[in-house]
Amino acid sequence: MHLFSQMKSRDIVPNCFTLPIVLKSCLVGNAWREGEEVHCDVIKGGFGANPFVGTTLIELYSGERSIEAAYKVFGEMGERNVVAWTVMINGCILCQNIVSARRLFELAPNRDIVLWNIMVSGYIEMGEMVEARKLFDHMPNKDVMSWSTILNGYATNGDFEVCERLFEEMPKRNVFSWNVLIGGYGRNGRFFDVLGAFKRMLVDGDVCPNDATLVTVLSACARLGALDLGKWVHVYAENNGYKDNVYVGNALIDMYSKCGTIENAVDVFNRMGRKDLITWNTIIGGLAMHGRGADALSLFHQMNNARVQPDGITFIGILCASTHMGLVKNGMAYFQSMVDDYSIEPQIEHYGCMVDLLARAGLLAEAVDMVKRMPMEADAVIWAALLGACRVYKNVEFAELALQNLIKLEPRNPANFVMLSNIYGDLGKWKDVARLKVAMRDTGFKKLPGCSLIKVKDGVVAFYSLDERHPETKKIYETLKGLTKLLTSCGYKPTAAAEDKKRVGISSSL
Repeated sequence: MHLFSQMKSRDIVPNCFTLPIVLKSCLVGNAWREGEEVHCDVIKGGFGANPFVGTTLIELYSGERSIEAAYKVFGEMGERNVVAWTVMINGCILCQNIVSARRLFELAPNRDIVLWNIMVSGYIEMGEMVEARKLFDHMPNKDVMSWSTILNGYATNGDFEVCERLFEEMPKRNVFSWNVLIGGYGRNGRFFDVLGAFKRMLVDGDVCPNDATLVTVLSACARLGALDLGKWVHVYAENNGYKDNVYVGNALIDMYSKCGTIENAVDVFNRMGRKDLITWNTIIGGLAMHGRGADALSLFHQMNNARVQPDGITFIGILCASTHMGLVKNGMAYFQSMVDDYSIEPQIEHYGCMVDLLARAGLLAEAVDMVKRMPMEADAVIWAALLGACRVYKNVEFAELALQNLIKLEPRNPANFVMLSNIYGDLGKWKDVARLKVAMRDTGFKKLPGCSLIKVKDGVVAFYSLDERHPETKKIYETLKGLTKLLTSCGYKPTAAAEDKKRVGISSSL
């Protein structure tokens, strides 16, 4: 705009090529008032009927959500090509006026594949998948983006079974199609299927994964603890041009942190040429999760020296690091600094970290006081953290308070009863244990068994506590007995509390 002003001050008349560029810059910079001033120059210069200038004006007013002004420009255009119709219809969709968009779509004299895809996308954005599918079925000459658009619609609107079926029907697929399927599996918690689809994509060989694919796969590896596959993806990324990709780098730090190899995460962090806020947050959170609080706090200071502005997620990592190190005063200081120095309003996650910090340090009364002073109601995570600390410090009073609130928040979660029952058991209060066992039974729900994931050959296998459905159950339990004997021979002795739990029929999952 500065150059445009200089141009006018020197009496240089803009033409039909200058004006669209200036209008585009106003759109990108959300400079609506300046854009309207340029519109005056359009009218003065007699460019109102120019399709190139008119189309850019429609985009500007659509971005401003002034659909009436956009339609006025559209109506004054002497020549409306398919691009002008497409931009006008897309403007209606941006303003969530799907009825007007469809009316214009039906009036359009020429409809190319781009216009069809935009109209289908409009229905998808409105959540109207029935209309989107009807239009898709009537679409002539569907291309791969048409298929990918409707595929993404089913994935984002929650009908993933149809999405899977449609994927199999596709005559041709591109990387976006694969990413819709793989990303859909990830959003639905089907992490095994993420890895399966990724392997299938590589075997098919027609389409190469991009950075979005690799990020989703690395996230699944992190959730499943599939370290070997994660390392393979790391090598693949470096050999295929993603070595300096910040998104892949962030995903690798997260994967290595969650798979227990924090040194690899630190190595990836140190090798990254460009780091964004997510990079710093991920490594700080990973170090805190591994109990390396001093390193996490040191990186926080490096982050400040690098002039990277922290956000709320950064402080979650910092407060967790303080918790693992038992630095109550430091944690309180960071919590206050978040408000005073960075103007970040504490959210429930930050209060949860503070309650956990105080509770783990044995300051249970202060933790309860923090809960009472919170500007929002404590959630189940906070009360569960307090309940867990009560078991460590054998505080029945606060444990019962925590359970009362947990029952209100999670009436169907029997795990809360188990936690308090363990506290009673540790104190030898077996009548209270029996009473809680009856109360837990009355909920009608059973505590979910413990689950472990391990990598076996080229896949990941899940093992559940007390599960006898596995095809090799007999061999598994024989191995478990052997490990138990080995532990016993090395001096391991189960605690009296554990034996007492067996006596009253309460078992804990490993």
